[in-house]
Formats: sequence, structure tokens, C-alpha cells
Amino acid sequence: MARKVIQPVIRKKKRRGGEEAHHGGAWKIAYADFVTAMMAFFLLMWLINVTSPEQKTGIAEYFNPITVSQRTSGSGGVLDGTSVSAPGPLNSPSAQVTIDTPTPFAPRSERTTKAGVGAAEAEKAALEKEAKEKAAREKEEKQFEAVAEKLRKSFEAMPELAGLLQNLLIDETQEGLRIQLVDREERPMFPLGSAEPFDYTRRMLALVTQAIAGLPNKVSIRGHTDSLPYADGQRYDNWDLSSARALASRRTMTAAGLTEERVEGVVGRADRDPLFPAAPEDPRNRRISIILLHDARPAAALAGAGDTAAAEPTTAPETPVETIH
Repeated sequence: MARKVIQPVIRKKKRRGGEEAHHGGAWKIAYADFVTAMMAFFLLMWLINVTSPEQKTGIAEYFNPITVSQRTSGSGGVLDGTSVSAPGPLNSPSAQVTIDTPTPFAPRSERTTKAGVGAAEAEKAALEKEAKEKAAREKEEKQFEAVAEKLRKSFEAMPELAGLLQNLLIDETQEGLRIQLVDREERPMFPLGSAEPFDYTRRMLALVTQAIAGLPNKVSIRGHTDSLPYADGQRYDNWDLSSARALASRRTMTAAGLTEERVEGVVGRADRDPLFPAAPEDPRNRRISIILLHDARPAAALAGAGDTAAAEPTTAPETPVETIH
């Protein structure tokens, strides 16, 4: 008798709640994504808060390298609208369409103008101004040298004035070119105690006027005396004498062709600015100073134009740079 084979019965048991077990950890992943997104959001907010406008502009420039058109249409203001094409009808399918994209950032050209070009233009303007001033100074220096040479040759060309070349001093100070007619013991420019110039003094002043006639520079005329006092100083003193001599020199120069518009000031200095401080009674301290003022730089302590003599100036005595006899 054949043996009967019994097949095992396999039963599959379905657990209760299997679907719940399968999705039991999904909320954790969603929550983690949410937390990550919130962290990124708050990090972005923090970065926006601490970033300067220039840094924001640079970041936008990095992500927006193409300059776009900013033409807008609409009523403007809050309800301002934008158009995807240039204003007007589209004439042909091949016509160029300009995409207008609103952006909070200015175009590259405007940003460059505000941040870079403005400073570059200011620097360029400063350099150009400096170059012009330097060229003007160099031109003026050459003109001063030409005046000194012309004046020296004029004295040498006139035999009656050749001996007076020692009375002529020309130097350059901070104010400009200074031409001085200096007294000598044997050849004074004015009679002692008088404001009436000698005839040769008038000719010397006329030669000075001719030498500076072609220049636009203003002229300052100053009278100086030595420290010898007047016997009656209460009625007439060195202040009166130096002022009167300066005024007489101005009248002589205007008669020789110097225009009144060029006279910047007529000043009497008395003995307050000696040519030889160690010897205040030296006759060479008596002199007339004619200063051809720098055209681009204002004169210091000039007062009293015309026939009005100024009071004591507060400027320090000029220091000669180069003297030409």
C-alpha cells in the first residue's frame, strides 16, 4: 500500500496595523525638512539684515550680469506695470522684443557712476586743475624773468641811468616779483625828508612801468624809510613820508602808462620792514618797492588803493629769493 505524502500548509498571517507601521516614520522626515527650510529662511533673513547695500549690489551683479531694459508702462507709482515688449505695436514677427524685468538694483552704468566714476572724475578734475596751476606758475616765472632781463637791459641802454643800476634790486617773494628802487648815500631816490622824486627817479619808475606793461598782474607799491626820526615827529613822521613817497611813485607810474585798475594797493611801511635789519639807519633801507603780484595767488595784507595810505600791515617782511643787480 502506497504511503500518502502530506504537503505542509503554509499560512500567511497579515499583521494588523501594517500600513500604520510602514508610514510611522514619514512625519519625522517631513518635520526635518521643515526645520531645515526654516533654518535656511532665518539664515537668509539674517544675511539680508547684516549685508550692506553695496554688498547686496555686488551679489545682485554677480547673479544678474546682463543689463536689462527698465522701461515701464502703467500709471506709475504703486500701481506701476511692466510690459514684455517695447511700447508701441509689434510691426513684424522678426521685430526685436525687449524683455523688461523689474529689478531693485540700478543698472551697472548708474552704479559705476555713483560709486566709481564720480570719484574718478573728481580725481581727474583735481589733476587737471593742478596741471593748469603748475603751467600757469611756470608761465608766470618765465614772464618775471623776462621782466627782470628787460629792465636790466633798459638801464644799461641809457647812459644817464647806467650808474643807477646799483640802485635797482629785483627779487621774487611769496607775493610775486619785487622791484625795488633803493637809496644809496651818493644817489638817493628822493631828497632827504621830501616826497618829490628826482628826475632820474621818475625815469627809473617809467622804465619799470614799461617793463611790466604787457602783463596782467596787479601791482602793489610800498614806501620804506630808515629809522632816523623827525625832529618834530608829532606833525610829520616816517609813516607820513613813506606813504607820501609811495603815492608819488604811483602817480609817476600811472602817468607813464600804468592803469589804475592794476594798482592793488599803495602802502607806507615807515621803518617797519628794513632791508638791513641789523643797520636800521642805513640809507639803503629808504626805498620804493613795486611788487608784481602773482596772478593766481592773492596778495597778503594789501590795503588802501589810490591816494589813501594804509596803516601798519601785519605781514612779515618779504625774504628775497634771488637778487639781480
